[in-house]
Amino acid sequence: MDCGGGPSRAPVTRILVAEDVDDLRDTLVALLELEDDLEVVAELASGDRVVPAALRHRPDVAVIDIGLPHVDGLTTAAELRRRLPACRTLILTGLPRPGNVQRALAAGASAFLTKDGPADELIDAIRRVARGEQLIAL
Repeated sequence: MDCGGGPSRAPVTRILVAEDVDDLRDTLVALLELEDDLEVVAELASGDRVVPAALRHRPDVAVIDIGLPHVDGLTTAAELRRRLPACRTLILTGLPRPGNVQRALAAGASAFLTKDGPADELIDAIRRVARGEQLIAL
């Protein structure tokens, strides 16, 4: 029986992943699950499912594709911010268009990254966002 004298585990960051491209979503989830301090609690393919899933699973960070079907990622981020303000949002985009960074920040996103960045950059960004930092990497 453990009496609490062993090493303590780092807190686990709970993550929701919303990406409509199945292969990319599966890769993101697999990549994140390799990290001891990250746990994917929900994975979705459309924007209209993000807020209900977030309210059910209470993630610390939502990684949201900007171009989700049914409800786009920026609208989803704004609604998530309104309904679950403790959940920080990281927006992913394949094509950074002028104005999207400002729109993402106005929607309450904590981070804005391109999908073509290195995997360790995304993992670092999730950890930083979970700590309350804000960042933009284009």
